[in-house]
Amino acid sequence: MKINKGTVIVIGAGIAGLSSAYYLVQQGWKVVVLEKNTLADNCSYGNAGMIVPSHFTPLAAPGIVAQGVRWMFDRKSPFYVRPNLSWNLVDWGLKFLKHANKQHVERSAAAIRDLNVHSSSLYDELAAQEGFDFELEQTGILMYYKTKEVEHEERELAKRAQDLQLEVDILDAQQAQALEPALRLDVLGAAFYKCDGKLYPQKLMQQLIAYLTANGVEFHEGTEVKRFVRSGNRIKELVTSKGHFVGDEIVVTGGAYLPQLTSKIGVKTPLMPGKGYSFMYSSNAEHTMRHAALLLEARVAVTPMNGQIRFSGTMELGSANDTIYTSRVQGIVESIPKYFPDLQVPYPEDKIWFGYRPCPPDGLPYLGRLTEFSNVTVAAGGGMMGLSLGPAFGKAVADLLNGEKPATDISLFNPERFN
Repeated sequence: MKINKGTVIVIGAGIAGLSSAYYLVQQGWKVVVLEKNTLADNCSYGNAGMIVPSHFTPLAAPGIVAQGVRWMFDRKSPFYVRPNLSWNLVDWGLKFLKHANKQHVERSAAAIRDLNVHSSSLYDELAAQEGFDFELEQTGILMYYKTKEVEHEERELAKRAQDLQLEVDILDAQQAQALEPALRLDVLGAAFYKCDGKLYPQKLMQQLIAYLTANGVEFHEGTEVKRFVRSGNRIKELVTSKGHFVGDEIVVTGGAYLPQLTSKIGVKTPLMPGKGYSFMYSSNAEHTMRHAALLLEARVAVTPMNGQIRFSGTMELGSANDTIYTSRVQGIVESIPKYFPDLQVPYPEDKIWFGYRPCPPDGLPYLGRLTEFSNVTVAAGGGMMGLSLGPAFGKAVADLLNGEKPATDISLFNPERFN
């Protein structure tokens, strides 16, 4: 019988929150999860389902600024900043510019890689547990390119990946085609990251919730945190839209809502919600797809899952809203036949999903204990790697609360680094 170490209140039921609850329960903690919306849908459900040690370069990287400026003038482009006078957006942009340099990338690469590789191994362990079958396939991801310019960039990136001990091959068009015999390609080549994998997010989230519920975790949906009640250097109570909650430890995940949460305790975690869109497509048996892929020039992710193909993409920065900008989705649709000539995918109409990637300005997550409070831990800001990093976030949270050292160095992810 496990000894109850105390009560942990986890704010947020995305992959970071559920993973934290999973590892905390296993270590003997009582866990209460507060979710502002519902358990049925959040950014962890509609994403590309990719596990990406290959993504060791933070969003804030050399060249992205110039590329982003060019894209901003095209409504169908992969990147768009909705013009507004928001100081949060201006502040985020200035911090992003400060970090978009080679030194930042080199300083961050190993830490991001280590966290992703660790998370990938934790997914392997989770998939082996009874009650979990979320279509995990560690079969690699193909990064397709059509131009010499992007080929050059990918060769340079692949060399850096190999220096970081990641397994990657550069393939010509024929070699890439051999890996997808049932789907005709129109590409110059591909970088094949054998270190990557994929899964079906809906099954993963549903199975985690079922496991946690069966193991005594309390879920409170539609419960928004209004205030943190402080006593000395501790948070002793949470005041929410559905009553008061008392816990020994507080874990703040919260996804794109992180800044609103941490601002209530005087901690700055700058972050912009990056809206992304996705939709499912049922291909016929003649056009089955074996590997997940990224269409590099288009910045579109393509993932076979649940007998279908999920297409996802775009990065739309600005304040959160529920508007579906059809031109953004049309950009995804129009990119598909440029890489897969036999896939004539119609505009998905009413089957469009959207969600918000929590994007810190330096491209690094927020993960660690707060120094001002002895019982508050933050695990959020995974950006486009949120699903990939989920288990590593959760395991690090459990390690920290148990007084143990996390498996990888998380010092660069200090949640108070912008204070």
